[in-house]
Amino acid sequence: MHRSPCPTYYCRMLAKHITPILNVSNLQQSFEWFEKLGWKKAWDWGDPPDFGAVSSGECEIFLCLNAQGGRGRGSVKNTFGSEGDETSDQGSWMSIFVDDVEPIFQRCQEQGFEITWPPTDMPWGIREMHVRHPDGHIFRIGHGLEHEHEHDHE
Repeated sequence: MHRSPCPTYYCRMLAKHITPILNVSNLQQSFEWFEKLGWKKAWDWGDPPDFGAVSSGECEIFLCLNAQGGRGRGSVKNTFGSEGDETSDQGSWMSIFVDDVEPIFQRCQEQGFEITWPPTDMPWGIREMHVRHPDGHIFRIGHGLEHEHEHDHE
């Protein structure tokens, strides 16, 4: 009989790592989209591939072709603000913290990405932007407002 190292009422889960899984409609196009964002293809699996991952630094996102979660682009252009709707998209929302959101914003503009919220100083202490993946997943990319850099935020 296997004994637990601690009584059930004292044990808590101690997560070591978390990896989101996104349902995508086209695995190869999703790899390409993430590469344009500055991530890299980490691996794929299957013949033909129907599962894979992209990575940036120590972070990884799994991509699953037509399974494991929802997806779907909303009908509104903005995710926040008076014209926005944060409930419209059916994909996942993820926050990605970076050193400086401004160069990411510039890269997204250069790549023609759908930016649903421009870099904005938010009342919760984050300067963030939102970008929509073609399958309706929203990436909230930002940094803490205590972050010091050379850009002027009005």
